[in-house]
Amino acid sequence: MSKRQGRHGRGGHDTPNSLDVFEAAPLEWRPRRVALGRMVLGAVAISVLLFLALPILVVVPMSFSSASTLQFPPPGLSLRWYAAFFTDQRWINDLWTSLGVALAASTLALLLGGSAAYGLVRGKFAGRLVLEANFILPIVIPSVITALALYLVFARIGLLGTLPALIIGHMVLGVPVVVLVMTVAFRGFDVRLEQVAFTLGASTRVMLLRVLLPNVLPSIGAAWIFAFITSFDEVIVTIFISGTYETVPKRMFNELVLQIDPTITAIASLLTGISILLLVVSALLMRSGERAKSERN
Repeated sequence: MSKRQGRHGRGGHDTPNSLDVFEAAPLEWRPRRVALGRMVLGAVAISVLLFLALPILVVVPMSFSSASTLQFPPPGLSLRWYAAFFTDQRWINDLWTSLGVALAASTLALLLGGSAAYGLVRGKFAGRLVLEANFILPIVIPSVITALALYLVFARIGLLGTLPALIIGHMVLGVPVVVLVMTVAFRGFDVRLEQVAFTLGASTRVMLLRVLLPNVLPSIGAAWIFAFITSFDEVIVTIFISGTYETVPKRMFNELVLQIDPTITAIASLLTGISILLLVVSALLMRSGERAKSERN
């Protein structure tokens, strides 16, 4: 039987042989494989998110427990541990310290990191990529190494254990976050608008205040929020350089070393809620910035 007869059979009609089936099968299996791959990827992603959220799902219910010790599930519901936090003057003082340090450190990080990001994006000089990597370095290396380096530097210049040292230490941790966010924002901003402003006679200050900053304002807000969260939740650097100054994360760490106080579950729930709220605000700011950018284009 000829090759043609083998493919078409007796009446000339197409009858699929093993070769035809082998060649057509991958095309039929491909959508199933893609769908299966998406299902597996979705299952893995959901599993990772649940694993990361598991401590929150345990701590938050325990913060409303009526028991005198840590119990899960809680035997009853009560706000006693939230009341214990807000009526303890030590915790309130630590909260004000954390807020003050975070506000100062995030603002300084925004000024320095934003300026550095603009110079890295618009600048044309040798070693720019190396300098950009240096700004990102505190995110990559462990916090304890940064804390030890800051400890040695502040001890040598006589700032160890002071409030300015604590603010500077938190600022060092916030600058890389600001540089990452603002670098993306400046690269997404059309440089021709700056050039047009200069062509029309605008000074550098006028261009920054009236052209550049208004267009990247959502990214500025998001960068400040990220730096604030980084400072407000920091504990390792604080333990190394704060001296007698107490922040909420530092006191939580010290309390856990001495005893297990259920008040910590209420504080942890509050900190988690504040962080999630700020992240939602930053996401909305970034979305509004993307929407404004698409409207300009």
